[in-house]
Amino acid sequence: MSDVDTAGAVEKMSFEEAMAELDQVVARLESGAAPLEQSIELYTRGTALKAHCEGLLKNAQVKIEKITLDEKGKPASTAPFDADD
Repeated sequence: MSDVDTAGAVEKMSFEEAMAELDQVVARLESGAAPLEQSIELYTRGTALKAHCEGLLKNAQVKIEKITLDEKGKPASTAPFDADD
């Protein structure tokens, strides 16, 4: 599989799929059992998976809004997500 194919495949993954594979990549790298060339490939794949997950999380955060209610309890407006609230 070429780097272009690999990047395309990663871009099509859901967050959960990418995280699961990233966990596997990290475990294989931490085990130290992979030969050098395979370790480099795993590291490259892990980097792509990590970037993809970060992008998905950033997109999700942008979409998250909290709903403010009027005095009747009906949605009045939305406000940007603030994790500190």
